[in-house]
Amino acid sequence: MKFDHPHTLGKDEAKKRIERLADYWKTRYGVAVTWTGDSGRLVGAVKGITFDATLTVRETLVEAEGTDPGLLMRAVTTAYLKKKLALYLDPSVRPETIVE
Repeated sequence: MKFDHPHTLGKDEAKKRIERLADYWKTRYGVAVTWTGDSGRLVGAVKGITFDATLTVRETLVEAEGTDPGLLMRAVTTAYLKKKLALYLDPSVRPETIVE
């Protein structure tokens, strides 16, 4: 499964926000997060779905790539990820105000 999510924040600000999102997933779901440069690797299981994914922050987009959760969960998983990326990368939203 792979998709790109555009943003207008610049790479440094986008990375800070994606790190904040990854920290949320780590705290909420126990997802293991490791960073190498501008790429974060997320490994874990949420609601019984095991995954291994990478989020790479670029100047104008975030590349998301990970294991395919299967036909039944693909649309739900993609919609959830796009919703979270849209929220955390929205320039009109201050990340510290996001309440999950």
